[in-house]
Amino acid sequence: MDRITLQTQLSAYRSPYEEEHQFVPDFLALTEDPLAYSRERTAGHFTASAWIVNKERTHTLLTLHRKLGRWLQLGGHADGNENLLEVAMQEAREESGLTTLQFVDTSIFDLDKHIIPERPHVAEHFHFDVRYLIEADLQETLVRSDESISLAWVTFDAVIDLIGYNPSILRMLEKTSTSEILR
Repeated sequence: MDRITLQTQLSAYRSPYEEEHQFVPDFLALTEDPLAYSRERTAGHFTASAWIVNKERTHTLLTLHRKLGRWLQLGGHADGNENLLEVAMQEAREESGLTTLQFVDTSIFDLDKHIIPERPHVAEHFHFDVRYLIEADLQETLVRSDESISLAWVTFDAVIDLIGYNPSILRMLEKTSTSEILR
């Protein structure tokens, strides 16, 4: 995947979720910026995430993010790599230790534009997160990275109890729970 492929996928992307649909023009505009895939773009930049589920679609893998202190899907910065598929898979492997990871589909699963709060030496900025659906074996041993406080397979019905109200995670959960094509 490259910048042109991402532009093509974004142009074709359709979502029944209004909040997600509204992100598409901002994502498309960002693809034109040479720094879009770099943290050097301090207003905001691309990130890639993996919404990891088991084959039976009963569990998702979440991480208790060390810097943000919240349960989230696995993912991270592009750091110059325009192939967001590669970024999502690399982050999933690094943050989980799983080797059975495989894409369910190589098209975009979800989009989210969210603010990252200011921290020492990092100004408040936006992450333009492109998310992909990935399957893994629930029985494989997890290996937590230094970026996580904890890492856990969470049953779909327990996600909201764990994370509280997080519209983007709940949207991905709903997409996974209701779509037969994703099985």
